[in-house]
Amino acid sequence: MDKVRLGIIGIGNMGTGHAMNILAGACPEIVISAVADRRASRREWAAEHLPEAAVFSEGEELIASGKADAVLIAVPHYQHPTLAISAFEHGLHVMCEKPAGVYTLQVRDMMAAADRHPELTFGMMFNQRTNCVYRKMKEMIDGGELGQIKRMSWLITDWYRTQFYYDSGAWRATWAGEGGGVLLNQCPHQLDLLQWLCGLPVKVHAHCHEGKWHNIEVEDDVTAYLEFENGATGVFVTTTGDAPGTNRLEITGSRGKAVCEGDTVTFWRNKTDEREWCVTCKEGFKKPEAEKITVETDGRNPQHPAVLNAFAGHILRGEPLIADGREGIRGLMLSNAMHLSAWLGREVTLPIDEELFKNMLMERCKTSRHKEEADVTISTEGSY
Repeated sequence: MDKVRLGIIGIGNMGTGHAMNILAGACPEIVISAVADRRASRREWAAEHLPEAAVFSEGEELIASGKADAVLIAVPHYQHPTLAISAFEHGLHVMCEKPAGVYTLQVRDMMAAADRHPELTFGMMFNQRTNCVYRKMKEMIDGGELGQIKRMSWLITDWYRTQFYYDSGAWRATWAGEGGGVLLNQCPHQLDLLQWLCGLPVKVHAHCHEGKWHNIEVEDDVTAYLEFENGATGVFVTTTGDAPGTNRLEITGSRGKAVCEGDTVTFWRNKTDEREWCVTCKEGFKKPEAEKITVETDGRNPQHPAVLNAFAGHILRGEPLIADGREGIRGLMLSNAMHLSAWLGREVTLPIDEELFKNMLMERCKTSRHKEEADVTISTEGSY
């Protein structure tokens, strides 16, 4: 095999974006051999733009067809684990769009299926791990440049969405269709990066405001307080209702502070570790001297094509993935913890009570509103 035959399940917003990247030559070791979508208009788009690909109305038909070596799953969230498990059982490699699923118990089933087929590649579309600013912060933390992490805060409020966006799909912004709001749709990248950089917290206390800025039933405004195993604390704030918004990540350690905003990482490096300074300095107000540095990166931010190219490289030559699919449960655990804390009105510990979360989610699904299907595809250009 010199090229991976890829079947794309779901040719909506994200699926179309992936298809266009491949058609533009950004993924030279991948050929789109099949497409599946339940909407006739999207199948018509595929037939026009991907004339050599087989077109199906159901993902299960594509999986069983023998037309693909691997699948890219880009459908509503609840279906991610179900389709991935079926693909593994049919001997197909799997790339799953974020999030891994809606609740951790279903993702554990997906992970178990992947483990039963270790010969198959399982990847998650965590394309923000390819961004040079986050890669550099990971390098700095792992290399000890920040010292002992003491505090983190992420203000990620530039996810602005209009009511038109939420009305564009019957599944969007409903408990039964999507399983959540800003935490489950927009923020899986940040939640993955948070745990990738700082590790998972051990305690979460969150406030999730449902339908605060839009006519929706799920959360569109979240503020969460986090505690980590080493005593570090964190704050995570996000919404789809602010314009203009902010994307600022700040991580403070004993040896300095790193701030990522836009495409820049700024590091205030303490010349003496603060923990040492605190007990040796003989003055009451004096801070350790710090040097402000604009951190150099390699400038590369290849995003979705890089994840797919690594996926193909792993299948063809055993090269490293950007993110193993099994890592998807970690950010989802954090998302589920924030929801559960808000529903219970108290702090929760991680790992959460997964059965309790599922039961509380299913209760919300019972009263979830029905929305009429809209035949709209929205460009993802400019979005994560």
